[in-house]
Amino acid sequence: MKHILLVDDDEELCDLLTDYLQSEGLSIESVHTGDDGVRRALSGEHDLMILDIMLPGKHGLDVLKEVRAQSEIPVVMLTARGEDVDRIVGLELGADDYLAKPFNPRELLARMRAVMRRIRQNSHAALSESQPGRLVIGDIELDNGSRTVSRAGEPISLTSVEFDLLEVLLRAAGSIVTKEELSRSVLGRGLSPYDRSIDVHISNLRRKIGYTIGSEETERIKTVRGVGYLYVRRLEE
Repeated sequence: MKHILLVDDDEELCDLLTDYLQSEGLSIESVHTGDDGVRRALSGEHDLMILDIMLPGKHGLDVLKEVRAQSEIPVVMLTARGEDVDRIVGLELGADDYLAKPFNPRELLARMRAVMRRIRQNSHAALSESQPGRLVIGDIELDNGSRTVSRAGEPISLTSVEFDLLEVLLRAAGSIVTKEELSRSVLGRGLSPYDRSIDVHISNLRRKIGYTIGSEETERIKTVRGVGYLYVRRLEE
């Protein structure tokens, strides 16, 4: 049974979600303040956290920042409809996915399952490899077994989503990967209209691995407008 932490000050919503998610075979613990959310998220007792951004006292983004500094627990954010800034900042801080209020509990469950399925698949893939898989493109090295990335020998800290995005792009280096393909392979769901999740994660990834290749002006990850992204493979590679 998966153990879910629900952090939201709306106790009526928590009760409704608890009833629904428990009927789907999940164990739910709900807390209603940011401080309690941080404390329980860092306990190591949960498989995923559902985090409302608009919390009284300690803001949900502050909760996410504190948790991410010490834990890789998967996080699905709940945001107010139209609050694009909160969603973008939340993804930049390491949230795995988001859902705007009001929402259908079935869609929340689908998002949760997609995140947990991706985490499980990554874990199984790492355990099943007798020899860790390595991808080396230019000065970027990705080790699938240890799920680590380095640039010119220097380690780079990536979130789980960023690591998966980079792996997909590196494996297809020199070819375009559509946003739909990235969304399905990395987020575990199809691309929705106006959904900027992939764009924000790509932006974070670019910032961490460097926008250009060495001292050259060549972009590492090129945007193919209206289609997707391409990781550049230099001719000498």
